[in-house]
Amino acid sequence: MIPAAKTGVLLVNLGTPDSPEVSDVRRYLREFLSDPLVIDIPALARKALLELVILPTRPRKSAAAYREVWTEEGSPLFVHGLALTDGVREQLGDEVAGVELGMRYGNPSVAHACQRLLDAGAEQLVVLPLFPQYSKSAWASAAKKVSDVLASERAFVPVRMIPPFYDAPGFVQASAAVARTVLDEFRPDRVMMSFHGLPERHVKQSEVVTNGTPTCLASADCCATIRPENRFCYRAQSYATARAIAAELDLGPEDYEVGFQSRLGRTPWIQPYSDERIDAMPREGVKRVAVLCPSFVADCLETLEEIGMRAKESFIEAGGEDLILVPCVNSSAPWVETVADWVREELAQTASSASVEPDLPAFSAE
Repeated sequence: MIPAAKTGVLLVNLGTPDSPEVSDVRRYLREFLSDPLVIDIPALARKALLELVILPTRPRKSAAAYREVWTEEGSPLFVHGLALTDGVREQLGDEVAGVELGMRYGNPSVAHACQRLLDAGAEQLVVLPLFPQYSKSAWASAAKKVSDVLASERAFVPVRMIPPFYDAPGFVQASAAVARTVLDEFRPDRVMMSFHGLPERHVKQSEVVTNGTPTCLASADCCATIRPENRFCYRAQSYATARAIAAELDLGPEDYEVGFQSRLGRTPWIQPYSDERIDAMPREGVKRVAVLCPSFVADCLETLEEIGMRAKESFIEAGGEDLILVPCVNSSAPWVETVADWVREELAQTASSASVEPDLPAFSAE
């Protein structure tokens, strides 16, 4: 049995460029989009797409967007991540060997964070991928990266992985606590819960086919409940998150809707699309809309620029009065306390010699 004080805590988020300069954005995008769990096509095709289509133009556009949200302290995702890490470290104190933030892409790297924890004397790790819903391109990629880093360093330490927390009460309550103050003051006509999008093929790959007939995206209500077949489905988990937060906020079905943002390319992505719904709302009499982004735990380019700036401008141009972005949980007190409590639960299971593997699908890099 490993003492709790010998446990290191690793928080993993997606990542961010080192600066909003084009060269740094290009370096970040190359690392990010080279991941076969993100662009899941054959390696040669992925490299050609990246080098011949994406990298010649996208870094400059993305750099301009990053400049819109960059702060004196750095990228918002990085700043909020550090604040969360500091808060959890303060909560846990001497209960653990240390708490570190690692980015799946960019800095501080997962390798750097793991090394700091090992240097601090950690003999096992509790890892929390900061992605509420499961996807192979985010949650699974982060988990694989931790495994690969430890294997490459020959650091054969036990790892306890906290599973996706899409409907976990602590996350739901923290999200609602942040939103409630904003909604009470803004008084929107409608609330949108906008989740990051995924290609349809990604969610179809997550289905557990039990009767020989795939049902993923086969009907309008296929994600209305979590069932054995779709328990790993990102879209179904997103709807479950929305239902849970809506219930916590006392929102009825007519008070909110769900959308999916940030789609790229020509391949079909999961619907409904947030941008199309936001543009349509003024024609439906919705003049004031509040947008939550509960697939993110930290405000970042996709929340601050895509929703808080571009979507707001588009909504007003379409005839709306105002759109407000509700902050993510970031480093709010309820969220810090929730993360610390989850770590303590893992430590308690370790102390009782209980080993619980998260119920997650197998995934492949290609």
